[in-house]
Amino acid sequence: MKKDNKIRGSFLFLLPAWILLFIFFVGPIALTFYFAFTNLALTGSEAQSIKFVGFQNFVTMFEDPNFKTSLINTIVFLVFSAVIGQQVLGFILALLMKEKNRSFRRIIGIIIIAGWVTPEIVVAFCWVAFLSDNGTLNTILNGLGLESITWLYSFPMVSVIIANIWHGTAFSMLVFQASLDDVPKSIEEAAKIDGATRFQTLLKIVLPMVKGSIVTNMILVTLQTLGVFTLIFAMTGGGPGTSTQTLPIFMYNQAFVNYQLGYGTAISLILLVIGIITSLIYMRSMKANV
Repeated sequence: MKKDNKIRGSFLFLLPAWILLFIFFVGPIALTFYFAFTNLALTGSEAQSIKFVGFQNFVTMFEDPNFKTSLINTIVFLVFSAVIGQQVLGFILALLMKEKNRSFRRIIGIIIIAGWVTPEIVVAFCWVAFLSDNGTLNTILNGLGLESITWLYSFPMVSVIIANIWHGTAFSMLVFQASLDDVPKSIEEAAKIDGATRFQTLLKIVLPMVKGSIVTNMILVTLQTLGVFTLIFAMTGGGPGTSTQTLPIFMYNQAFVNYQLGYGTAISLILLVIGIITSLIYMRSMKANV
């Protein structure tokens, strides 16, 4: 009897949280799945009467060459910005700061974290000012006697990738820094006594011990990078042409420029599926190496 009362009391205590979770999380997800299979629109006859169209939005999507371009751009942006950029650079920075004194770590940490806490729109304008035709970088090149480069036009994808790496690397650094600090120094010292080099110690001892943090950080950074919109939209608008149009930009154009909300919602489901698949791959790779 007491056990039943305790369970009932726990349920009532958590009921407000469950209600809020259902209203603001489960409900919108359910509506997203529903609208993705309808002709929901903001203008025209579709705006007056919503109809179930089955998989028509997805058929139209996969036949659209702009979707294929956006998908490829998303994968390129994800691999070079999150996997290679933020993950690797964040780990290197954390590794370099591991043996440094507290004051040095605090100063460098503040400098790096400043980029992370800066809003995306501000980061975008900073990098536009740095990479524009009359920006800081071209001023430096001209001072060295070199020709100016139209970075945002000639190398738009490289520009947004570098900007996103600069903006998000601090998060990876903080995760890896905390994880590396938990590696017992006695184990590393024992490996050094046994004749292991620093690279061998890193590869055979340190990396296996922080593997969980690596996978967790990879999942978080991947999901964050898949949803990057403001940075790219403010820097290039998805252009020139469609050269930096990722799936969030493509989704925005279809939903809020062309007013096809059903089609735009279907694109958001593809983003959700990509996030789920990549997360499962990361977790499976971790289990396979255990």
